[in-house]
Amino acid sequence: MTPQQYAHSPVLADRRSPAARLGCLAAAVAGLLAAAPAWSIDLRQAYEAAVANDATIRASRAAANASREQLPQAQAQRLPNMSFSAGRNYNDLTSRTQNFLGEPTTTVNRYYSGNQALTIRQPLYRPAIGALVKQAEAVVQDADATLEYAEQSLVVRVGEAYFEALLAEEQLVLVSSQKSTYTVQLDAAKKGFAAGSGTRTDIDEAQARLDMTFAQELEVQQNVEYTRRRLETITGQPLGTLARLDLARFAPAGPAPNSVDDWIARAEQASPEIKALRARLEAANFEIDKAKAGHKPTLDAVAQWSRNSSDSVTNVNSRYDNKSIGLQLTVPLYQGGYVNSTVRQAVASAERAREQLEATRLDLSVRVHREFRGMTEGVLRISALEQAVRSAEQAVLSNQMSFKAGARTTLDVLNAEQQKTTALRDLAQARYLYVASRLRLQSLAGDERAASVTEINAWLAL
Repeated sequence: MTPQQYAHSPVLADRRSPAARLGCLAAAVAGLLAAAPAWSIDLRQAYEAAVANDATIRASRAAANASREQLPQAQAQRLPNMSFSAGRNYNDLTSRTQNFLGEPTTTVNRYYSGNQALTIRQPLYRPAIGALVKQAEAVVQDADATLEYAEQSLVVRVGEAYFEALLAEEQLVLVSSQKSTYTVQLDAAKKGFAAGSGTRTDIDEAQARLDMTFAQELEVQQNVEYTRRRLETITGQPLGTLARLDLARFAPAGPAPNSVDDWIARAEQASPEIKALRARLEAANFEIDKAKAGHKPTLDAVAQWSRNSSDSVTNVNSRYDNKSIGLQLTVPLYQGGYVNSTVRQAVASAERAREQLEATRLDLSVRVHREFRGMTEGVLRISALEQAVRSAEQAVLSNQMSFKAGARTTLDVLNAEQQKTTALRDLAQARYLYVASRLRLQSLAGDERAASVTEINAWLAL
């Protein structure tokens, strides 16, 4: 379609008033947001729904429950082990021998044989079990900290998804408003050209801006659908109206305390990610003790009761009952270097865990510093962009008045409108980036999850 054909398309031939077109536009946006069953939701409700329905957090809980079972399994190694075995067999025995005259004789015996045994074994000295129990305790600590980290990450995931969905919706409103403004400008340019007071260039410039806005609107609509679907996936529920930032209550402030070193210290002390890695290092150290125990003897107390009947061909129709109690000592002598190899492997694994802890600690400080700056600079950026929006709005009014007076062209008005829209978009993005940085910083420092959500949720209103 050529620009001339597009200018006379049904879309641009709409002669309704700007107010009527804006009303229809708002209705279209509302219809898009109401595609799912309508119900209102704020950040706190989204987080509570995610806690109950998010598949990732449910998998983390199941993984934690599985890891916790290692402790009772290890402790069970210290308790008596009791086993019972029983067997019963039918025997068909054919014997061929010679009698005293040297004549061959054949004897056939058919009989039942059986055995029963009850054995109780109580470990008395097994160094590996002690190391195994301590290692299991460290594994449980790791599981608990890993689950806590997943729950802290859920706060960030929900917050990012929620505010990305809000930002996408706000961008759609801005683009739609810009499209309406360009449509009015195009209509005015056509009327001015028909009246002889305008130029063809004014029409072409307005048409080019409007065409670009149509393409931007399609992209933003797709982003709205994507961000809402992402939030629906986390919460496990369809979305309706999302609570928006109430600018009357939204009061961005810098982090408290206002020292990045204090936040780094808090993160290193309370971060569940660091706790999990410390527990893994502890478990790796106990793995070294367990491997070294392969060189040490073990001592068990053993008690056994057994009964055998017709247990051999020479004792047919005989039964024996035996009761025994005693100690069993096992001393490893030589295993081909297996124990030494497992010790070296455990030492290497512990070194890897130690270096992973150090690398994560350093990376954590970088992430804390980044989010700290995101908050501190976010406050300044929001203030600067609020002033930029006011200036852009004033520039639009000035260019419109100058255009009416003949001192400005249509291109000047369009550029002013574009600058205003860009400033509004950047301001909305700065606000949501500030909120996201706040959530991430509190999560890295291990702050209480519900309190962080409640604090930010107080800035929202339906």
